[in-house]
Order: sequence, then C-alpha cells, then structure tokens
Amino acid sequence: MIRYLPLVVGTVGGLALLANRMVTANLTTSQSRADALGVLLSAVLILIGLLWQQVQPKPPESVTLLGEEGFELDENLPEAVKTELAWASHILLTNTVTKVVAVYYDRKTILRRGILGKSEQVNIGTIAERVMKTQKPVYLVKLELYPGRVEFDYLPENTQGVIVQPLGAKGVMVLGANIPRSYTKQDENWVTAIADKLTYNLENLGVSLENIAPKAN
Repeated sequence: MIRYLPLVVGTVGGLALLANRMVTANLTTSQSRADALGVLLSAVLILIGLLWQQVQPKPPESVTLLGEEGFELDENLPEAVKTELAWASHILLTNTVTKVVAVYYDRKTILRRGILGKSEQVNIGTIAERVMKTQKPVYLVKLELYPGRVEFDYLPENTQGVIVQPLGAKGVMVLGANIPRSYTKQDENWVTAIADKLTYNLENLGVSLENIAPKAN
C-alpha cells in the first residue's frame, strides 16, 4: 500500500487546493503563490506515484499446480545419462521458479520430474517442432493465452508459464512454472547454460534411445 501513498496524497492535495480556490472570494498575492506551490507539490507526488507503479509493478500471483509430485526417469538409460538428467532437473527445480521438468530426446520421453501432468509422454506439437528446427527457445509467459497450449498436456493443466528449450536437433527440455511472467532474463540464461551442458553430454555419450536394450528383469 505504501507505493500508492504519493498518488493518493497528491490527488487529495490537488483537489483540496481546487476546492479552496473555488470558495475564496478575494484572492491575495500570497495565497496565489501558496496555491501555485501546492499545485506543484501535488503534481510531483502524483508523478512519483505513477512512476512507482511502473518500477514496482504488482507481482503476479502464484497458483498451486494440479497434479502429483513425481520423478520418472527412463530406466534403460546409461547410468551417466541418468546422473546428468537428475542433476540438471534438480538444479532447475531448486534454483528457479520451475515446478516441473520434462525432457524429450530421440523420439522418447526420458524424464519427468516435479508436479506431473496427466499424460506420461511429451507430445511434440508445433511449438516444440519449431524449437528443434530453429534451435531457439520459446518462452510462453502466460500459457493460457496461447492456442498452442494444448500440446502441453503432459504438464499440470493450470501451468502458468512454460519454457521450451532445445536439446540439439533431437530433443527439447520443457519447464513449467506456477507463476506467469516469472522467469527473468537471468533465469533464461541459466536454463540455456544447463540445456547446453545436457545436450553436450547426451550427444557425446552417443545416446540413441532406440538402440538401448531394456534391462533384464
């Protein structure tokens, strides 16, 4: 409420000066100078109040994502890949606003962690295809505003913000947050750095998921 104080005081002060001027029959020189100073001070307070609204905007409200917390990792992956995925997802969930992480690589969902959605598989739709083709991430600041949100049914249905990050030409890493417009530029840079490291390890470990034989029971 403090950020509204200059705006309220300035407005009330300006209205009080106007009312005083209207009921004053004989205006003296000293009163004119005082009124001019009062108007100037009121204008400054209103300007400060408006600037505060821009500098300190009301933060968006968080929601409780609908879903169960879980950690699903493809058991057929090499141990080194499992370790890399576990590390990357843990860092993102604990150091950013991310509440759910999903990784799709080489035509298969290899990780889901955090608050999980209904679908167990990452569905590659138009947005994810474009990310893999252009090798440029996409940040959907408020998911409900985008028609393409239907492809993210593997995330909680009330996910607020989504980052789709490329993992080379074979995959994507999808992050979901419970607050719209919540990822900062620093967060985006951090996500990119982790994705680059993950991509490097996946490619250099020679991961080809279709050729990985399931472990014997």
